Amino acid sequence: MRSVQVSVIVPVFNGGLYIGRCIRSLLKQTMNQDDYEIIVVNDASNDQTKNVLETFIGDIKYFENQKRLGLPATLNTGIKHAKGQFIVRVDADDYVHWDYLKILSMHLQLNHSIEAIACDYLLVDNNQDILEYKNCEKDPIGCGIMFKLEHLIELGLYDEDFLAREEEDLLIRFKKKHSVTRVQLPLYRYRKHEKNLTNNKKQMKEFKNKLSKKHKIK
Repeated sequence: MRSVQVSVIVPVFNGGLYIGRCIRSLLKQTMNQDDYEIIVVNDASNDQTKNVLETFIGDIKYFENQKRLGLPATLNTGIKHAKGQFIVRVDADDYVHWDYLKILSMHLQLNHSIEAIACDYLLVDNNQDILEYKNCEKDPIGCGIMFKLEHLIELGLYDEDFLAREEEDLLIRFKKKHSVTRVQLPLYRYRKHEKNLTNNKKQMKEFKNKLSKKHKIK
């Protein structure tokens, strides 16, 4: 039996409207399906999320929090169940190009000096119409970066106190020892809609202050 190379972590809370599109994009990857796994962690959703995910049983590994734990704890649950050498987070309301996993994992496999890799992305609306091309270095997002599992374990995974800006905290800690390489291809689709966590300005400001205090950022 072939060993899994990539573990895709999909955290979801009340993502019933979008999670199906996300999973279908991951199942249609050009990467051999034996080489990757899709781990979905449901953070106690109370919409149709579970019903939608039941249609994919057999194609995904499914875990469910008995009560809502928040995004970083949900991500950590997925990582702890991962068997892949590489870990990538794809959010439930987003989706990816069919070559996404293949291209990112090939860079990590063929160039051992690369420690993590991110690609550019397209900002899309609810109709999947393209709004804008985004450079992942100039406009980073909290998902879509492929890491080596060993580095995430070394960092202690996500800080579960950061209910927002969790990826910023992780990257600050990661970049003290390692670097992220950019692939100039828009392989990730980041959906912009009214329920995006980043639209909660009060919470984002609160955790920006928390981030500054933790890492002594002026």
